[in-house]
Parts: sequence; structure tokens; C-alpha cells
Amino acid sequence: MKQFKTILIDDERLAREDLKRILIDYPEIEVIDQAKNGIEGIEKIKALQPDLIFLDVNMPGMTGFEMLRQLPEIPHVIFVTAYDEYALKAFEVDALDYILKPVDTARLSEAIEKLMQKNNEDFESDSTQEAIPIERKLTQEDKVFIKDGEKCYFVTLKDVRMLESDGNYVKIHFDKNRLLTLRSLNSFEDRLDPECFFRANRKFIINLNWVDKVENWFNGGLQVELRTGEKVEISRRQAIRFKDRFSL
Repeated sequence: MKQFKTILIDDERLAREDLKRILIDYPEIEVIDQAKNGIEGIEKIKALQPDLIFLDVNMPGMTGFEMLRQLPEIPHVIFVTAYDEYALKAFEVDALDYILKPVDTARLSEAIEKLMQKNNEDFESDSTQEAIPIERKLTQEDKVFIKDGEKCYFVTLKDVRMLESDGNYVKIHFDKNRLLTLRSLNSFEDRLDPECFFRANRKFIINLNWVDKVENWFNGGLQVELRTGEKVEISRRQAIRFKDRFSL
């Protein structure tokens, strides 16, 4: 059985010790060291080259996400945190799993099972773990984790036809669902591939592959009709960009 060299990174000593105690029951996990913050975590990851890290999000001086951005190569990551609002961002950086404190052993077992499956896939494809591009654009084939109230969804972006600003939230339209997530539309625009997703106006981002019809609209704007029959206006300013991109 392969053993995964593991580092626990958390600013709470008791949290690290508690997780280490639980991991004793998992022979595939070998805890080789601990770190109390992001700076120490970076040093130990570079020195020890672990296969896996259990990582807290909120730590003094540097968050878990900021720490990952400074690593040339990133091991497998399982986030362990007391906060659920970072789950979407965790999956955007290809984390294996996101576990809430206090750690539930059933959830931990699920996370380790994902690790084993991922390792088998890597072995079968004869590939090596490479650096994960933290800030890469999300394409149609990427999946994102969305938490809406008590429900969670894992959605392929090609199924998302549009995103709609709704106050401090963004409404994500896919299938018959309208999911609300506490993020700005600008934050989605920064992460989505502009070849697939287009900012129609201040309120909407549309998936270009869902566009069925385009017609001229008031004041030099455009109106697009999606395959679902839904219609979205493209502002005059964005209509200029749209025509520049798609006119012959």
C-alpha cells in the first residue's frame, strides 16, 4: 500500500494534534511534519516534498490560498477549516476535498478515498503531479462547487447558460436551477474564460455556446436569445465588443 507523506498546516496546535490523532487510523497517511502558518508551511513543503497537505484557510499573516500561490509545485490538498464560505474557491484550485471542523471521520474517509482514486488515475495515465495554475481561467469543461443554502452542487460550466447579478449575490442559471452564491459578478468574470463567457451588461454574463439568436436592439445595443428562449440585452458598449469579436 502506498503511503502518502503528509504535512498538517494549521495555526491551531490543538486542531493539528486532533487531526494527527484521527489520522493514526489511516495507514495510507504518514504524517511527517506540521506547520503553524503559511510561511512555515511553504518552507516545509519545499524541504520535505509531501504528497498531501491538510490545510487551514484562515491563518495569521497568510491565508491557505495565498500560501498555495507561492508554491512552484502543489501537492494534493485537503482543506480543513471552520468556515464553509471558501468551498467554491477551494474547488477552483483543484483541492481534493473541503472538510469542516470539527472533523467528521466519515467525511475524512471520503476525502482519503478521493485521494486513493486520484492516485490510481495518475498511475494509470503514467503522469506526474505538476504545478496547479491557481489563477487560470475556468473553461467549459471545468466543474465548480456551488453551495446554495443547505444544498451543494458540483456543476460543469458548459451547463451554465448565464450568471445574473442579484444584489450581493450571483444567480447561476443551469438546468431548471437558479442557485444563489454570495459573490460579485466581477469575481466570476475574472475567473471565466472570455472565449466562452461574455459580459453582456452590468447584470448578466452569458455562455456564448447557449446563444441561439442575435438581433439589433435599442440605442445601438443587441439582444440575444438563448436556446431556452430566455433573452438578454447586450449594452451598447458591450455590443461594440461583441460585433468586433464575431463580425466577419
